[in-house]
Amino acid sequence: MGGVTRSLDRPALADFLRRRREAVAPAEVGLPTGPRRRTGGLRREEVAQLAGLSVDYVVRLEQGRSSVPSDQVLAALARALRLSDDERDHLHLLAGTNPPVRGARHPHVRRAVLHLLDAVGDAGAFVCSDLGHLLAANPLAVSLLGRAPGGTTREESLVWRWFTDPAERERVPQDDHGQTGRVWAADLRAASARHPGDPDVAALVGGLQRRSAEFRRIWGEHEVAVRRGDRKRLVHPQHGLLELDCEVLVMPEGDQRLVLLSAAPGSPEVDRLALLRVVGEQAMGPVPQRG
Repeated sequence: MGGVTRSLDRPALADFLRRRREAVAPAEVGLPTGPRRRTGGLRREEVAQLAGLSVDYVVRLEQGRSSVPSDQVLAALARALRLSDDERDHLHLLAGTNPPVRGARHPHVRRAVLHLLDAVGDAGAFVCSDLGHLLAANPLAVSLLGRAPGGTTREESLVWRWFTDPAERERVPQDDHGQTGRVWAADLRAASARHPGDPDVAALVGGLQRRSAEFRRIWGEHEVAVRRGDRKRLVHPQHGLLELDCEVLVMPEGDQRLVLLSAAPGSPEVDRLALLRVVGEQAMGPVPQRG
């Protein structure tokens, strides 16, 4: 399908997005259903918030006045609207782009997994790619990690950020920096073995080898492992040090993993996570809007 030339069908794209928005119940995406709602579906501003887009851009899409959406925008809309794989592919075709190849690495998170993120209320839950891209997260995970799901460029990878941006380490205790770096590198080594010759893997590894002496040293040790569970310590700016159980569930395709950050029963973190879930990340600014 890579050589097929397609064109944007603005009227059909607008109709599809509007109908899918109206078909998603607020409760499906963790939003309250208040008495003032005139429709059972989502509002445009809610879709914009869930997808990290501007409200104006969502309006233009639904009115057939938009430019060609990028793959990143389409992936964000697919997540926000809880599209199935078939619906996601249809969205790409209407937008004039080729759908992601099934079985290959792509940023689409299955609808059932997104529902699971919404259902997990007492734990931070997020989906991460095998290259460290944050693809989806529930509100508690956003509060714990200090960031919302973003794009899939090399620079937006959490692995890249860890080894190139000192600010990325602020929420991890200094004593854990070495172990965290080894975990990221070992996980990336496993991804490179699963996808030999993959240009995304090669770009990430090659770029990190050029930019980070620490990564070069760790990479040279040739450790390989897919993290599946351990204890994780996070430093929250308002709630201090949190020691959490970290469980990692690898998706059958191998390129995505569901991560759960939960408090051990009876630990002080149980009450602190409950408070954080209610209060939220007040110090965080608004999610950057694309479009």
